[in-house]
Amino acid sequence: MFNYFIRRLLAAVPTLLLISFVIFLVVDLAPGSPMSEIPLTVPPDVRQKMIEAMGADKPMLVRYVIWLLQFFVVETGWAIQNLTGWGVIDAITPAMQKVMRLLLNSETYEFTGQRIISWQSKVPVFQIIGERLPQTLTVVGTAYLIGVLIALPIGIYSAYRQYSWFDQGGTFFSMVGYSVPTFFTGNVLILIFAIRLGWFPTIYDTNLSVTDWASFKAFVRQMALPVTVLALFNAAEISRYTRSSVLENLGQDYVRTARAKGMGEGKVVLAHVLRNSLIPVVTIVALGVPTIFGGAIVTEQIFKINGIGAALIGAINVSDLPTVQTVTFIFAVLIVLFNLIADILYGILDPRIRYD
Repeated sequence: MFNYFIRRLLAAVPTLLLISFVIFLVVDLAPGSPMSEIPLTVPPDVRQKMIEAMGADKPMLVRYVIWLLQFFVVETGWAIQNLTGWGVIDAITPAMQKVMRLLLNSETYEFTGQRIISWQSKVPVFQIIGERLPQTLTVVGTAYLIGVLIALPIGIYSAYRQYSWFDQGGTFFSMVGYSVPTFFTGNVLILIFAIRLGWFPTIYDTNLSVTDWASFKAFVRQMALPVTVLALFNAAEISRYTRSSVLENLGQDYVRTARAKGMGEGKVVLAHVLRNSLIPVVTIVALGVPTIFGGAIVTEQIFKINGIGAALIGAINVSDLPTVQTVTFIFAVLIVLFNLIADILYGILDPRIRYD
């Protein structure tokens, strides 16, 4: 298992490098430019200095190398320095300057330890992510957890009671929940429960802090609609995979053998069928976890949640390339990471799977 883990980590390095280059290239070549945000009344020499300050005057490959090293080395160094107080940035500055001068073939390049800076807000992109992440984790993370907790029992019992009224209702719920887009569901819930009935607010207040029982109730009320929209969508998808996997395992020979030996139905389903059935479900759940970080972009826009998805949309609208590239690449890193975690969980759930 350990050797497999190391091999996958090493294989992930060229994969992430390729992904990073594709993301940087696509975003860089996309229509729109930060220069278009500079007023025409700005003198040409000042305009040029603003472009140089953003680093937009350098060739694309040079900007890619700088951004990649900032992402993996500088931001990691700042994170360690902020957590421990060690002078990591000062320690790596001489070595990084030599590496950058060698890669850029320039003896005049000065490495200053500058982080990835947003062109729009002029603050580090990771600082923006840190400020927006709590809202995204609170809403999207809660919705994903509730969705999984709803989906697993529905999928398991629907498979065990195949073609029953419960199975028919679960199938209808999954079909509607997965096929209806979240922007439609969100607007319908706002229209009914927020505008007509007035039970819940239409906008999520990110400045609300829980200090007493009244503020806690207000917090739960404002989370109700977006969490419901996302939880229904996630539960619909996961429950169908769970039902299909459990149905497949219920017809296996080892299930008939266990029943023939007099084993109770609860033990057969929960101890034997469920464990083998979770293997494909783990893939869906694990690969869905990165979406918690990325946020539900559409849902965040509908309910005005100031999360990662809203930050990404705002950056796209103003051609804030560093923010778009960084947020998108973090999402790709998380997908690769949780794909690896899913593969490792396979070996834990099914002893027949061996990696060495």
